[in-house]
This record gives sequence, structure tokens and C-alpha cells, in this order.
Amino acid sequence: MTLYPIETGNFKLDGGAMFGVVPKTLWSRTNPADSNNLIDMAARCLLIEDGNRLILVDNGMGDKQSDKFFGYYSLWGDHSLDKSLRKYGFHRDDITDVFMTHLHFDHCGGSIQWNKDRTGYEPAFKNASFWTNRDHWKWATQPNAREKASFLKENLLPMEESGQLKFLKPPYGTYETETELGFDILFVNGHTDKQMIPHLDYKGKKLVFMADLLPTVGHLPLPYVMGYDTRPLLTLDEKRAFLKRAADEEYYLMLEHDAHNEICTVQHTEKGVRLKDTFTFDEVFN
Repeated sequence: MTLYPIETGNFKLDGGAMFGVVPKTLWSRTNPADSNNLIDMAARCLLIEDGNRLILVDNGMGDKQSDKFFGYYSLWGDHSLDKSLRKYGFHRDDITDVFMTHLHFDHCGGSIQWNKDRTGYEPAFKNASFWTNRDHWKWATQPNAREKASFLKENLLPMEESGQLKFLKPPYGTYETETELGFDILFVNGHTDKQMIPHLDYKGKKLVFMADLLPTVGHLPLPYVMGYDTRPLLTLDEKRAFLKRAADEEYYLMLEHDAHNEICTVQHTEKGVRLKDTFTFDEVFN
């Protein structure tokens, strides 16, 4: 197995929304905001080369939305999915599986693109299966009012219509091992229903792709929960349990949304689990 970090782009989000009830005077110490109260965000994904499978974990926003839509997110930087794949000698047609931690647009928008004539949509990975779970698919395609703006029909329905959509085998416990894709999955429900957090054993280390359970290193303290989470008290409990295990077992945490830190480790302190070290991907695995 070989792993590669894939940078699909950078954007900005409102700092208050990203930290919920935590005052700006506290969260701005780790995530400084600009004059519009926006903080830097990444859409960092993970590519897994395992035998004859090439698995992409999440894929960013994509590029099919309108300029008005992207204007809300203040895109910046020069990263792109295709550029990141080329860096490691791959093309999107090489991808065999697209695993989506959940179906919010900034995690799965790159799954679907305009067709050649821009008259409709088609899969952006023509040779890949798209993986989710039935519970989350139902949650996303029959959205509640709070999350409706994050579950976009143009991202979801073309996957189903393509015949490339697949569901992980139920039942879904808290922690599933020996999954179809060859890695373990932690299921969490605070941010959205049945979000999936991949755990991989790689080069003698445990790497966990954090998705929205831990967006940035600034979110390590337990009360630092996003305003976007549907069940914030559940997120708090899920973070507590996960971070204890991460500190006990010395996990390496790959951060999908931290624009300035790729990987971190955590440790027990008198104030709870806190940051130990930050690393680039290459510093840990090369």
C-alpha cells in the first residue's frame, strides 16, 4: 500500500460558524480571521494505492458550480485535484473507487462534472465506484432543513443514475473492520448522520483521515465544535472518546480542512487531550 496526500483547493469559511459557541478571542489564536471574519480552509484528500485498486477518499468541491456559488467561499491558492494526481503520476481515469466520508458538497462535489456539451452531468471518475452507506445516503437525499444547502442534488443524483453508486455492507456499528475497501471505518453521527472516518495501518503507524470530526488543530479542545454540526453534544462525546484513543495509541491524524497543518499527533495534558506535534505528510511517511 502507498498513500498520497491530494490537495484539491483552498477556500475560506466564517470563523464563527466553524467554532460555534467559542468566542473569537479564543479560536482566533489558532485560526486567525481576515477582515471579513473568514478563516483559511483546505480540501485535502487522500489517495490509497493498494494492489490493483486506487481509492480516493473525498474529492473537494469540484468545479461545476457557478461563480456566484464559489464567491461565497473565497477560493484561493493554485491547488487542484488533477494537478495533485499528476504530481504522483495518476489521472482521474485511473481511480477505481471514490470513498466519500460524507456527502456535504465540499467533500463530494468533485465526484460529478458537467458533460462535454454542458447540458447535464456525468461522473468525473468514469471507471470508479462511488462508496457511501445507505443510512447516510437516505439522510443526504432526504435532507433536513439545517443541512439542505450542503447536500446538493447535482452532486448526488448523477451518482445514482450512473450505476456506479455502491453502499458499504450493513450493519454499521461504531467501528467496522475488514470493510470492502480494505481499511477500518469509525462511524460518527454528531456532524451529520453516519459520517465515516477511515483508519489505515501504514508503515508501522495508524493514520486516521479526520474529515469533519476534527477539521483543524484549532478544534482539539472538546467544546470547539462547529456550528454546522447537527448534534453538537454528540460531537463532543465522539471527540472525547476518539481523542483519548488517539493519544493512548499514538495515532497520526490527517486533517482535511486545516490549510496550514497536514498531520498532527495529540497527547494527554492536565487540560485534556491537546496538540503534541504537527507534520507534513512527507515528514511522517517518507
